[in-house]
Amino acid sequence: MQKEIAAPMELLDDEGRITAEGWARQPYWSYDRSCVKAGPLRIKEWDYYSVLSHDGRFGLTLTMSDLGFAGMFAVCFLDFEARSFHQVDSISALPLGRTGFPAGSDEGRISFRDKKLAIDFVYAGGVRTLSFKAPGMRNARGDEGLEGAIILTQPPELESMNIATSWAENRRAFYYNRKINCMQASGGFAIGKRRYEYDPGRDFGALDWGRGRWTYKNRWYWGSASGYVDGVPFGWNIGYGFSDRTPASENALFYAGKAHKLDEVTFHLDERDYTRPWRFSSSDGRFEMDFAPLVDRGSKTVLGPIRSDQHQVFGEFTGTATLDDGKKLKLDRFLGFAEDVLNWW
Repeated sequence: MQKEIAAPMELLDDEGRITAEGWARQPYWSYDRSCVKAGPLRIKEWDYYSVLSHDGRFGLTLTMSDLGFAGMFAVCFLDFEARSFHQVDSISALPLGRTGFPAGSDEGRISFRDKKLAIDFVYAGGVRTLSFKAPGMRNARGDEGLEGAIILTQPPELESMNIATSWAENRRAFYYNRKINCMQASGGFAIGKRRYEYDPGRDFGALDWGRGRWTYKNRWYWGSASGYVDGVPFGWNIGYGFSDRTPASENALFYAGKAHKLDEVTFHLDERDYTRPWRFSSSDGRFEMDFAPLVDRGSKTVLGPIRSDQHQVFGEFTGTATLDDGKKLKLDRFLGFAEDVLNWW
């Protein structure tokens, strides 16, 4: 079942349940934190950006989140030639929603600053400006000190993957998520004296925007990529495992700014070694990929009852993707990522 929502509505009803579950091409649901039937420790809000350079062979990810019990903030530099990454992160205690995340994915500003890093996300007029600084960031050559700004351009007609689903064991626990692919990237950053510049004619950024009330233990799989195929912007969002996806999956291709909905996609991987090749198959035969890992951004966290085991693996996809009209696209070493995440939050 793939229930598409096609008109604006409130996200939650008076009982704190999703008014209509499904997926949409635009963020039609309106989120209001005060309508969530849960204490501040259970409400989760986050913005995550990934910006990858196909030709430059580097990438940057930026995370800001308010998980109730903690705020988590991170900047990660990825070097695909050296097959390395370096991350600078920081944690704030018991923000309980005070971090100040906007209610919508196309509005406002969110900032964080401490001695380790500074991050600022601003959305205005179809442009997302990501500014950041991390004195302790290093690259593989030993250069130190990150500072920069990235501009992501988001045309108003650009479609995205929006999904609102709940958990079968608790329908007041919900996940409202927007994934935007293929936002043209410009600007760049420096680490020490080394400059890294994005090419707006080749490079894209992606946003993972989420608001919700989760259950305690969850495991999810997620993958994303953006680039060009024969001069046309193309990308995808794939994933499963998080909440009851009976109403809809979050699997979609994006071609020339339009979403092409997929059915189910399955990740095939070796959990003993995430750097071994992966494979992706689909129930409708429209997404068939091999994946060669370059960098495993793995991490484990244990803070009392709070635990996390994450493997976000960046690499290259080779295979085929089929659009709604039957057109088959062939991909060869297409840069993106896939992840396997297990959280007790």
